[in-house]
Amino acid sequence: MRNRVVGGVKDLKENYIELDGIRFCYFETGLQYQDDGTILLVHATGFHARCWDRTIGHLQDRHVVAIDMRGHGRSDNVEPFSWDRFGQDVTEFVVALDLRQIVGAGHSMGGHSVTRAAANVQERFSRLVLIDPVILDPAAYAQRQASHSAWLNEGGEHPVARRRNWFESPEAMFDNFAGRGSYGLWREDVLKDYCDYGILPDPESDGFVLACPPLVEAAIYMGSSGANIYEAIETIEMPVTVLRAREREAVQTTMDFSTSPTFPQLASRFKNGTDVHLSHLTHFIPMQAPQLAARYILDIG
Repeated sequence: MRNRVVGGVKDLKENYIELDGIRFCYFETGLQYQDDGTILLVHATGFHARCWDRTIGHLQDRHVVAIDMRGHGRSDNVEPFSWDRFGQDVTEFVVALDLRQIVGAGHSMGGHSVTRAAANVQERFSRLVLIDPVILDPAAYAQRQASHSAWLNEGGEHPVARRRNWFESPEAMFDNFAGRGSYGLWREDVLKDYCDYGILPDPESDGFVLACPPLVEAAIYMGSSGANIYEAIETIEMPVTVLRAREREAVQTTMDFSTSPTFPQLASRFKNGTDVHLSHLTHFIPMQAPQLAARYILDIG
């Protein structure tokens, strides 16, 4: 394990740890006190730990750990990219760091992953905050086809696989996304963090490539409906807050991140669940309202 201090959030340190031969990057700030425990932040598909920087800025000097999941950020880009594996990675991570009294907060795929980890090692978690998690209607998991199959083109490509993957600089990436589609709803400082830390030097040129390659991101989306999590949910005793964005009004035929993928009755499936419907926000709740996300993580929402 090694670490270095990085910019942005006060006293944020960049750390590395190896689990089962795979190197994971994570970022840490604050001192760990047994009474206060740790806030664990797990990002969404295609993003990275530094997308949490603006949320961390509102977490009142708590001990915070934000992980780059495999295939993302500065962690190793190594298969498998299955949703079961992501949950197991988070489990092994919190055990390896011996984290306790954890408030697990996960956005989108991160919400799914932290839920699995909490079910696996409940004694280490005190509470969950699931921010528009990709946990679908139970009926969706009975389907043989992935829910994203309808979005494939004639060549079998997922639209995410065709994303632009090369940029001259982080600034060029920011200019490319600023004001476009869902990115236009993000706070500018969050978008800048996404661009500054979401690319890596291109080994074949002077430019940069996405830290989460488009083919990897597409594979993760394709596997989203094949990981039934409800058996794990039934075992979870701790308080769980589910933050949901605006609901979808019809069957989705295109990728639209302005609405929520979360099963509207998800909170009721937990033994101690609370539903919070944020109908004024999109799926990108931490990108639009990091202070609001922090308030729910601190349980002062």
